[in-house]
Amino acid sequence: MSLQQLFMIIKARYKIALITLFVITLATIAASLLLPKRYTASTAVMVEMRTADPVMGNIDSPMTAAYLPTQVDIINSDRTAQKAVKALGLSTNSAVHDKWLQTTNGEGVFEIWLVELMQKGLDVKPSRDSNVITIAYTSADPTFSAAVANAFAQAYMDTNIELKVEPARQNASWFQGQGKILRDNLELAQNELSNYQQRKGIVITDERLDSETEKLSDLNTQLTIIDSTSADTRSKISASSNAANLPEVMLSPLIYNLKGDINRLESKLKEASINLGSNHPQYKSMQSELSSLKLQLEKETSHIGRSYATTEDVSRDKADNIRSLIAAQKRKLFELKHERDEANVLLSDVTSAQKAYDAVSQRFTQTNLEGQSTQTNVSVLTPAYAPLRPSSPQPKLYTLVAIVIGTLIGIGFSFMSEMLDRRVRVADDIEQSLGIPVLGELSKQQSAMSRWWRNTRILRRHKKIEFST
Repeated sequence: MSLQQLFMIIKARYKIALITLFVITLATIAASLLLPKRYTASTAVMVEMRTADPVMGNIDSPMTAAYLPTQVDIINSDRTAQKAVKALGLSTNSAVHDKWLQTTNGEGVFEIWLVELMQKGLDVKPSRDSNVITIAYTSADPTFSAAVANAFAQAYMDTNIELKVEPARQNASWFQGQGKILRDNLELAQNELSNYQQRKGIVITDERLDSETEKLSDLNTQLTIIDSTSADTRSKISASSNAANLPEVMLSPLIYNLKGDINRLESKLKEASINLGSNHPQYKSMQSELSSLKLQLEKETSHIGRSYATTEDVSRDKADNIRSLIAAQKRKLFELKHERDEANVLLSDVTSAQKAYDAVSQRFTQTNLEGQSTQTNVSVLTPAYAPLRPSSPQPKLYTLVAIVIGTLIGIGFSFMSEMLDRRVRVADDIEQSLGIPVLGELSKQQSAMSRWWRNTRILRRHKKIEFST
């Protein structure tokens, strides 16, 4: 359809378009005047994307792009709405309860109905280029709208804090339970170590093991000395066949005196044999005395030789005794080391239990502090105030929209009426409806512009006919 055809249809049926436009505009104006006034109050909250941890002191990483939409969903959630309802005291309002009974006849849950009713007038929009979220509420009462908007902002902040600290509180509760278990384990390990120490007489910090080791070293030293002395004695015993050459014999004062007496007596005996003769009684007496001295010398010499054997026996017995003491000391050391090892194992259990308990206790303290935090990354930028003018209806805007929509609908009705009662209004209508070319057209006196346009159209039409033939 050409523009000329469209213009001619509108020109011919303009009354239908005007009537439609008038009716729609009039109805819109009447509705704007009759509809109840509604007021919209809004508050703005700012969400900080990077916050400092009050417990650890570090700065959190920047939030993702989905953080603000998530916050919008939190504001629109039932949890936030329930807090707002509770803050406004609507759940205990008898008038609201009576309205619920009239609306639902007592069916359903009053709190859920109230939350859904509150959410209907709520409008939450995040800013496109900032971290500001606008919370708007619309109702028939401007004061109530402002109160609800502020209540939702405060409820959102409280919910934000709860969502932040709830995991910390759950962790703190879990760590508290684990701390009790680990504390019991620590006490049990300490009791086992204490009982073992008392039973074995062990003090972990004493030097008993070192002293017993020193005793063993002393016994080994004594055994070495005795073995050396015994070896020396045995060598002397092996040389005891010529006991007179032994150092102890040669250095003995008694043997030295005996030898001197023997030498003097032998000299006297030689003189007596010359002077008195071998049969003289004095000679016989001196000879008997000499034999007695030699016998005593031999006895003393053999006594010293026999003393080495006695010393060897004593040394051997002493060495055997020391060896038995060394063996007993070694067994005692092994037992002490074994007891010390067991005590160290128990001490290690106590240390491990202490470390585990300290770690859990530290985490409990940290999470408990986090669970008590009241810090949030949300702050109210602009509180809501009771609006002075209603947000709806808006007669001027509605009228303007009604004029635009009425014009479009009027044109549509005009075309619909034309389609139901088709008329020939321009030459193109004849060609389209009858399929024959238009050779001439009679019209009123036209301006030069109109004649030029008509001639151009006729010439173009003839060219089309020639081209088709």
